[in-house]
Amino acid sequence: MGAGRELVPSDPAGPVDPAGPADPAAEAAPSWRSGGRTLVVLAAVAVVSLVAGLGLSRFVLNPADAAARTAPPEAGPITVPVEHRELSNDVTVRGDVVFDGAVDLRVETADLGERAVVTGQVPEVGATLDAGSVALEVAGRPVLVLPGGLPTYRTLALGRSGPDVLQLKAALGTLGIDAGDAASDVYDRDTAAGVAALYRRAGYPAPSPSEDATRALTAAERGVRSAQAAVTAAEDALAAAGSRSVASDVAAADAQVRSSERAVGVAQVELDACAADECSPGEAARRRAAVEDARDAVGVAAASRAALDAAPDTSAERAALTSARDGLVDAQEALADAQDATVLALPAAEVVFLETLPRRVDAVSVRRGGTVEGTVMSVSGAALRVVAAAARADAALLEVGAAGTAVLEGEEYPVTIGEIAAGTSGESSGRSTVTLLLGELTPEQVAALQGRNVRVSIPVSSTGGAVLAVPLAALTAGPGGESRVEVAGADGTTALVEVRTGLAAGGYVEVSAVPGATLAEGALVVIGLSGDEGTDEATGTAGDEDADA
Repeated sequence: MGAGRELVPSDPAGPVDPAGPADPAAEAAPSWRSGGRTLVVLAAVAVVSLVAGLGLSRFVLNPADAAARTAPPEAGPITVPVEHRELSNDVTVRGDVVFDGAVDLRVETADLGERAVVTGQVPEVGATLDAGSVALEVAGRPVLVLPGGLPTYRTLALGRSGPDVLQLKAALGTLGIDAGDAASDVYDRDTAAGVAALYRRAGYPAPSPSEDATRALTAAERGVRSAQAAVTAAEDALAAAGSRSVASDVAAADAQVRSSERAVGVAQVELDACAADECSPGEAARRRAAVEDARDAVGVAAASRAALDAAPDTSAERAALTSARDGLVDAQEALADAQDATVLALPAAEVVFLETLPRRVDAVSVRRGGTVEGTVMSVSGAALRVVAAAARADAALLEVGAAGTAVLEGEEYPVTIGEIAAGTSGESSGRSTVTLLLGELTPEQVAALQGRNVRVSIPVSSTGGAVLAVPLAALTAGPGGESRVEVAGADGTTALVEVRTGLAAGGYVEVSAVPGATLAEGALVVIGLSGDEGTDEATGTAGDEDADA
């Protein structure tokens, strides 16, 4: 060992640098940091323990507090106010929202032949067809829509009769158009006038008569004029025959009579002279014959003159006039027939009948410029309907025209019963089909409802307005079976008030105080006691009262 080395005591923690620490502060720093960390940890643990202890202390109850908190509340009346409300009993069903059944629309085009070309008025899907509207335009002519169950199967013209004529008159009547006697099944001139009004309403000219009918009318009018001329000529001929004796003929006949009379006088003178001259017998006979001849000539002249005073023979002229007049009657009858043939008819190609209107266009199978062949479009009811199934017992409570409410996703829609039909043998027994009509809907509501299933409530009995009502549990029965309610006063006391009961619905019952008692809206009535096991019994009593009500 060298003389310059110093002995250093050993350090239990480890070897010591022979050179010794360079800085005393640096030697002391690690020991200080280690001790401070320990103190911080201990302080944090203490704080957490304190907080946890305070928190747990809130959940720790002594037995006395626990008993106080879990003890039943003090028994007391449970009251509700008397209300002023409308009560109603409802039949509730579920139904599907649908349009009327779709039908195919066809146009009778047999009379049009190859001319059945669609020229316009093609409706869009979703359009509505109403009574009197134009469904389509074919060959420049409208196809008019009218209400009716019979399809179009013939052209209706003057003189035709049948159920289709009755249907036409009824359809025109729904449009406010007079079509004559609605009970007559004959298409007459009044019906034709109604059809003309229908075309004016639609904005189209009425159909023109056929060319054949027009030519026949012209020929008939010409025939009447010719027959009238023939009658005039026959009448003139008869008049001429009746005035055939003129003045010159009468004068000549008178002269002939006078000349014949003078000849008789001359012959008589000659005969008388023959007696004086003592003529020969032969001469005397000749002169006597001359007198007789002269007298005969006077008779002939007188007869001719008398004939001029008698009426002329006009039988031939009269026969000719009768024939001319008969010809005129025939011509006038032919004219009437020709005129009837030109009276406005309703062509089969220009009208379609649909059993219910309005209708919604679901699909169109023709286009402008195309030819009509078969179905032109498919239409369904324009208004949504709710078709529901109800138990026969519920259906018996309903009646057509009753109002109700359909509910879908919280929104209410007014409905009206349109039809109640008992199920057929092929359907479930004990069920009836109820068809309900929806009120006016916006396009958005139609889109939201179509094809959906909705809940429908239909009141079957109602108070008809707001009445005093209490919960059924408020009713109790008196010793005589009378109905009572227990009314709570402001001072905590209660009093029994006898009431008359009415309609019970929705857990409430209509009540009114008997004469001498008072019960007003807002009064508090007891429906039970808090903490009283007899509440159920009171409720049960009320239920019995409901049954009586």
